[in-house]
Amino acid sequence: MPAAHPAYVVSPPPQAALPILGSQALFPVRRVYCIGRNYAAHAVEMGHDPERAPPFFFQKAPDSLDASGEFPYPVMSAEVHHEAELLVALGQGGQDIAEAEALEHVWGYGLALDMTRRDLQGQAKAAGRPWEIGKSFEHAAPVAPLLPATEIGHPHEGDLRLTVNGDLRQQGNLNQMIWKIPEIIAHLSRYYRLAAGDVILTGTPAGVGPVQRGDVMELSCPPLTSLRVEVV
Repeated sequence: MPAAHPAYVVSPPPQAALPILGSQALFPVRRVYCIGRNYAAHAVEMGHDPERAPPFFFQKAPDSLDASGEFPYPVMSAEVHHEAELLVALGQGGQDIAEAEALEHVWGYGLALDMTRRDLQGQAKAAGRPWEIGKSFEHAAPVAPLLPATEIGHPHEGDLRLTVNGDLRQQGNLNQMIWKIPEIIAHLSRYYRLAAGDVILTGTPAGVGPVQRGDVMELSCPPLTSLRVEVV
């Protein structure tokens, strides 16, 4: 008989997971991939060429996902920006996934905020260093409950809107993504073996900007579940 697995020397961390609308079940999260500059207007506002260059990705820690409805303003930063995004949750994985088959790997969709410590990100960029410090930190990705693709299909268009204290900050349409969902999955699978539980943040439209304690962010894109987050 195989030997029993040795006990952990410290308690293992809890499994990161996302709520599902109308269900007690949870979606377990393995990895969080984020695509950068996937809306042309946002690429321009960040000082980059909006041409359809190959996509690039970065990661957030799975436990940065937060469905509590609150965003604690992070320490060591004085300039934190909102970035409204569509989230794609994978129900199966693979490598070198064909673009024509990519949507078969999607379990469902949700809305998320890629909160960014912009000042720390800028400092890291200026120094030629990785800028994970600006993207991956506690509570860095507020999320709404997921909806399965079996209920809503695969959203190729939709009005993505973010307000802060009732004022419109970001607005775009999912059909404005430079790289569409099947292309994102296929491209990402060339570099990583994707798996069930992986989630992908698909980029943000123009209008990113700072928030302060006391602000209320509201993100919507019907038929997805809306997201309301208070900065505390």
